Amino acid sequence: MPPVLFISDLHLSPKTPELIQQFRRFLQGPVRTAHSLYILGDLFDAWIGDDDPSPFATEIQQLLADTTAHVPVYFQHGNRDFLLGDAFARETGVQLLPGEHVLETPFAPWLLLHGDQLCTDDSEYQKARKIFRSEAFKAQAMAMSIPQRMEKAAEIRRMSGEATAAKAENIMDVNQAAVEATMRRHGVRHMIHGHTHRPAVHEFSLDGQPARRAVLADWQDQGSFALALDRNSGKPVSIRV
Repeated sequence: MPPVLFISDLHLSPKTPELIQQFRRFLQGPVRTAHSLYILGDLFDAWIGDDDPSPFATEIQQLLADTTAHVPVYFQHGNRDFLLGDAFARETGVQLLPGEHVLETPFAPWLLLHGDQLCTDDSEYQKARKIFRSEAFKAQAMAMSIPQRMEKAAEIRRMSGEATAAKAENIMDVNQAAVEATMRRHGVRHMIHGHTHRPAVHEFSLDGQPARRAVLADWQDQGSFALALDRNSGKPVSIRV
């Protein structure tokens, strides 16, 4: 049976033409023979709104529209593209998912999420996340002009980079207790997420039962990789795009 594919953290922008071409090849190649594609956030380095008229935004939307004519594509918001909305979904045919979504498979349910909500040791980030994801902040952002939003996005990226550089590596990873609590809340023992840029498959015990957490790669620093969930065995396998 065709695999289910997962990606996150491509951080596409007009400044990453090679990544855009890799994304194009991925959509026109492996995705066309897949069961479905799940994008778990941060497809964009910054999405400033569905009304962005730039050639870059138009190109990515057209690529996705061409893809959804053949294969279902699902999208979860990340910390870089939380302004992506219903207009984008209508234009592309992409189906928007809630921040935590359980994917039922023949073998086991998998919890899908971007992953930043699991980094609970980084209290400063969690405070900022709450503000940026609020409806009030999004409304305020969308009231700005396109140039103002671009300037604000650049400012946020700069501040984020400075804050990240000053933090210990372990603080920016997921908290295991948060992982387990989130799994229990959804009644699952399998999880896929991105955000941390630390691709791996972690095996552990959850309430005496085997559990698994698969982390997606980012495409800028670690190469173009997708996770394939084999529909015959139910196992996650990393594939180079």
